[in-house]
Amino acid sequence: MIRFEAASKSYTVAGALVPALQPVDLAINQGEVFGIIGHSGAGKSTLLRMINLLERPTAGKVWIEGRDVTHAEGAELRRLRAGIGMIFQHFNLLSSKTVADNVAFPLRLHGDLSEAGIAARVDELLKLVGLEAHARKYPAQLSGGQKQRVGIARALASKPTILLCDEATSALDPQTTAAVLELLADINRRLGLTIVLITHEMDVIRRVCDRVAVLDAGNVVEMGTVADVFLHPQHPTTRRFVAEADHREGRGPEYAGVPGKLFRLSFRGEATYSPLLSRVVRDTGVEYNLLSGRVDRIKDVPYGQLTLAMHGDRLDEALAQIRAAGVDIEEVAP
Repeated sequence: MIRFEAASKSYTVAGALVPALQPVDLAINQGEVFGIIGHSGAGKSTLLRMINLLERPTAGKVWIEGRDVTHAEGAELRRLRAGIGMIFQHFNLLSSKTVADNVAFPLRLHGDLSEAGIAARVDELLKLVGLEAHARKYPAQLSGGQKQRVGIARALASKPTILLCDEATSALDPQTTAAVLELLADINRRLGLTIVLITHEMDVIRRVCDRVAVLDAGNVVEMGTVADVFLHPQHPTTRRFVAEADHREGRGPEYAGVPGKLFRLSFRGEATYSPLLSRVVRDTGVEYNLLSGRVDRIKDVPYGQLTLAMHGDRLDEALAQIRAAGVDIEEVAP
């Protein structure tokens, strides 16, 4: 659906060329929710805005639905952007227009529908985002979450095939963030939209994304399914994001002096809820200490990750049984 081919971006600052994004090769599949995560200045907004050519690559190419759009201009560019909706961090609503008029605004610009057709489409969209009772209100009368729902409805007005989310939840409180992410996931399922979102929060990625790319200093340093990246982070930047999501940031060595060997067990799917450890202990007689753990969901899939100290004469046999149940085991340094 979207492909970057050695796409890079540099800006001229005080006469010098400053790279913002190193050459990126990246493919985003139709119908998936793709996350881009990075700290401020990593280049994630630049990468996102290349999709609708709000930023044009300095070098390389951008492909949308099999077409090279890198140098699109005029009518071709307008057609491209009509098929790409965008949700902004700070809503960007027109304060002097009602909720209904904000949603209708791109439809009136496009000029393909009658006023009756626009009204019907607006009603449909407000129902989709749960704001049908607020059509006549103005942005100042809405909460932050309601404003973002208006932004989502407006982004969907022209029936795009791609939806871009530029830090769409970073201005919201946790409860409202969860509701907006649930709405985006529902829109992805019901409409089959390809959604690309950028964030600096791994928890946002975990809740709604299928795959993720991690950016650091303009480079894609890690990419894969959210489950693989979240449960087995390889790059130091990714590990920091995962630690922040687990509220483990800033801790020093935790397990020095704990008897036995340390292992991190990663469960996915139904194995998350099975009484595997109790069976293995009964069969092998090994002993374990549970040092830390988390059971949650990655999008719709349950997962668990436990850190254990294990010891016993039949430890190797116990580990083999755990692996045979489809659980990933990683030895952890104390």
